[in-house]
Amino acid sequence: MENDSSLLDAAREMDQDALVKIFDLYSFPLFNYAARLCGDPVLADHIVGDVFARLLEQLSSGQGPRTNLRSYLYETTYHLIIDETRYSRRRAPLEVAGLLRPESQARSTGLDDQILFQQILHVMKNDLTDDQRHVIFLRFLEEFSLRETAAIMGKTIDHVKVLQHRAITALRRSIEGQRTRKRVSSPKISKLSKALGL
Repeated sequence: MENDSSLLDAAREMDQDALVKIFDLYSFPLFNYAARLCGDPVLADHIVGDVFARLLEQLSSGQGPRTNLRSYLYETTYHLIIDETRYSRRRAPLEVAGLLRPESQARSTGLDDQILFQQILHVMKNDLTDDQRHVIFLRFLEEFSLRETAAIMGKTIDHVKVLQHRAITALRRSIEGQRTRKRVSSPKISKLSKALGL
């Protein structure tokens, strides 16, 4: 849906069905993303509202995304959180402890997955830089491409590759130090675990 130019064309014409479809597709994932980045669900809700208000404003003026709506919305969310952080003079923690809601984690993952995931979260929170955590989050949990991750973070693809490599190396070193070798069933945890060589 991220490259659906017909949906974007309809949205630029202020077609109500297209706008509602965009909101329905992206509001919940954007809220989760914002809440994970800023650690405040109320602020995350306001940020998502601002993202859609900005999208409407840009579409109505003939601007906004032509392709890759998903990347555009995540990038806007990211920049609004950064702006809010600067405005409020608080450091926005890139908390990874809330990456999955406890109730959804219990349903979708087994005990081995949860243990491994908690170990990975601990390492991410304590041993990685904010940029490294953000790259891991976007690449493996949100499943963005290198190009999309670079666009969202405002970095070059090569810089994202370096951040990803350093993050994976640090995660692998720490997890191997704990001698954790578990079989995982959750697709997202499995993908991250595979990248770590576990």
